[in-house]
Amino acid sequence: MSPIALPTQHAAVLHGAKDMRFEERTLWPPHQGQAQVAVMATGLCGSDLHYYAHGRNGDFVVQAPLVLGHEAAGIVTAVGPGVKNLVPGQRVAIEAGIMCNNCSYCAKGRYNLCKNMRFCSSAKTFPHSDGTLQERMNHPAHVLHPLPDNCTFEQAALAEPLSVLLHAARRAELTPGSRQSVLVFGVGAIGLLACALAKSYGASRVVAIDINQTRLDFALKHGFAEQVHCLPFADKAKTTDEALRRAKENISAALTEFNMPDGFDLVFECTGAEPCIQMSIHAAVTGGKVMLVGMGSRNVTLPLSAAATREVDIHGSFRYAHTYPTALQLLASGKLPNIEKIITHRFALEDTARAFELLQRGRDDEGNMVLKVMVGSQ
Repeated sequence: MSPIALPTQHAAVLHGAKDMRFEERTLWPPHQGQAQVAVMATGLCGSDLHYYAHGRNGDFVVQAPLVLGHEAAGIVTAVGPGVKNLVPGQRVAIEAGIMCNNCSYCAKGRYNLCKNMRFCSSAKTFPHSDGTLQERMNHPAHVLHPLPDNCTFEQAALAEPLSVLLHAARRAELTPGSRQSVLVFGVGAIGLLACALAKSYGASRVVAIDINQTRLDFALKHGFAEQVHCLPFADKAKTTDEALRRAKENISAALTEFNMPDGFDLVFECTGAEPCIQMSIHAAVTGGKVMLVGMGSRNVTLPLSAAATREVDIHGSFRYAHTYPTALQLLASGKLPNIEKIITHRFALEDTARAFELLQRGRDDEGNMVLKVMVGSQ
């Protein structure tokens, strides 16, 4: 079929650092096993912002025009041959990772570690796989998840970052009714979701630490945390020993303020900042756990003896596996009160570049804090 005979659609396409173009593209029909989705809402993520601002995310450099976005939901508009589980008109959340289903990790159910994973909006693989900042996209049907009736598109877009926390919670053995005490470092969108999940699971205490008092006030006001602590600003430590000493002193002051001198059962580290990672080890109770969720510092000096001699387990967590149905049910259940307040700003698809500029600034023209920015038709 000639491309001239095919319909077209629009996409926000990144060509390089801060070079975002709103383009018209051919809309191809879905292939075998795919469904076509009209994307209704996409949440912008920190990794998207790195690509927009720098043309790269860590080692992954944009080598060809790339559509960003991987926190999304929409409506099925067509299905390709062999698709039996979806029908046009069905509302779905889009799981952006496409696993191979052939490797040992996929066989063990840990497809987030799949060596052949293709992740939409990531430049890790080439050719790149386009993300969700487009009007319509074709995507494998087996990673499209039907929405509960009372789940909105914007809520469903939050299923992706919530999945990150669900996976981390499973690795930390945080389960409903476990009554663990939980400390969260960083109250951006991911940290707020960590607080919300811990509270929904019946954690005995949920507190948060950040360097931004405005974000902490938001977490407190909307019930994400019951108590917060703002870290003092200080110049970067000149030596490793000074950095480790400061980390221990700062967390000691915070634990005293929380009236938890022995520490917390579980610490979610959601900043990726070296000082917070260092503090998290001292913040965990003897026999407790530290869950590394934030992505930031590549090489970190840790007080390992403080972890080893107290049997503090340090766990890594990467993306998620088999979480979307649980995330969607939780978002629709009402057990995450005020979760939509994480969404602070909304833009149309053609204004995607403006959305990224706002996310990078961190405050709008009225001085309001920016947390989660949504782009789309809703």
